[in-house]
Amino acid sequence: MRREASVSAACVVALAAMTAAAQEPPRPDPGFAPLDARDLDAAALAVDRRALIAQALAGGAYEQAQAMLVEEAKRNPRSPELLRLLGGVRFMQREYFGAAIAFKKAEVLAPLDERSRFTLAMSYVVLGRRDWARPELQKLSQTAPRNALYRYWSARLDYDDGQYAAAVSGLLQAIALDPRFVKGHDNLGLSYEALGRQDEAIRSYQEAVRLNREATSRSPWPPLNLGLLLARLDRLPEAEPLFREAVRIDPRFAQGHYRLGVALEKKGQADEAVKELEEAARLDPSYPEPYYALARLYRRGGSVERADRALERFLALKKEKGQAGGPR
Repeated sequence: MRREASVSAACVVALAAMTAAAQEPPRPDPGFAPLDARDLDAAALAVDRRALIAQALAGGAYEQAQAMLVEEAKRNPRSPELLRLLGGVRFMQREYFGAAIAFKKAEVLAPLDERSRFTLAMSYVVLGRRDWARPELQKLSQTAPRNALYRYWSARLDYDDGQYAAAVSGLLQAIALDPRFVKGHDNLGLSYEALGRQDEAIRSYQEAVRLNREATSRSPWPPLNLGLLLARLDRLPEAEPLFREAVRIDPRFAQGHYRLGVALEKKGQADEAVKELEEAARLDPSYPEPYYALARLYRRGGSVERADRALERFLALKKEKGQAGGPR
């Protein structure tokens, strides 16, 4: 009886997650560069040592570069240039807390440049410390009021904090500064959707999709988010092509395959749905929802053992993640 209750609760969570809005995980834009070779030029290093560090950085050997920078920082602990470089290298290695420490030590010695402060803010964002990131982004907006990226990230923090009206305001400011800002339009759609302003959300998502199609580097998130809202509004024929667009842009996009699989299931195309859902599970084995959908389809097709294994996997992942809501 207890197991049936837990399974029922998990099913409710899974069903709610099927149409929940999705937000791209926090990470900087592709063009973001946390390292600046000028810091290496300004650091008082021996010529041969500088050459070795430069070679390691150019070759992406960040662990080796970090080891050398740590040694140099011990020799010259009052060099903000070395600490800024160390912060950038640690960020590249996804050592976000260590990166933040290096940047804050550098700031004690000299004011942070714009790039370093933004890298510090992004470190805090990835660490989930929005309260630490906010003041850094505010300083950046004051320093560079025409930079749409800083307005966008402040608004993104508002969205994450459930301050959707403030997020709309901030994102409109970002878009006014950069009308072709795909992420700005996409997150504006998310914010409108959270406020229940669905028509405005659709228009924002559509603009994000349009601009995304024209971009050199395209993202699967705008078509996914527009498709999710249309599916929730029972406009599945419009949603399915958008899910297909998302996986064409990024064939390794697990959420896109999952949402496409759910759409195909609703159309009665069980075999095609299973294929997409299995691909989603293969691409991201820690993603719970595809397993629940597969359990349902396996059971419907008479594969009881496979259905039980998929459901067990779903429940184990939900317990492991401690999730009460939909996928991120």
